[in-house]
Amino acid sequence: MFAIPLHRRAFSLIELVIVVVIIGIIGAIAIPRMSRGAAGAADTALIGNMAVLRNAIDLYQTEHGGDYPKVATFVAQMSTYTDDAGGAVAVKDATHIYGPYLRVVPPLPVSTNKGNTTVAASAAAGVAWIYNETTGVITPNTGTDKDARGVLYSSY
Repeated sequence: MFAIPLHRRAFSLIELVIVVVIIGIIGAIAIPRMSRGAAGAADTALIGNMAVLRNAIDLYQTEHGGDYPKVATFVAQMSTYTDDAGGAVAVKDATHIYGPYLRVVPPLPVSTNKGNTTVAASAAAGVAWIYNETTGVITPNTGTDKDARGVLYSSY
């Protein structure tokens, strides 16, 4: 066996080049994925917000004999205590025993109305969520905007 003297222990040029090439390959794979992260995060946030809103509406409908919240009082009915008829108050009492279903209406994370929390029956500037009180269907007010995959946000 040959012993390598202490002063000769070092990386060769070939080993250093291989390490640099490996780091370059990892960077070439990771950087494009990270740059799409913000758009993907907003899409994921929209999916999560839609699930929260839909679950809250379904729970309200279950506890109120099949009735959905009304558009005009949607925020109050979702974020405070309600009675059987949907009347909303801030403090729980003997008749207002249901809810609250949401702490706040989540903001729209994408599109031109990004950051808004308004709920309305039809699309308009500044409206985040379009809600049909007859069917309980809620959709984002994103018009014809699409996600990175080309899917309309309004179809989520």
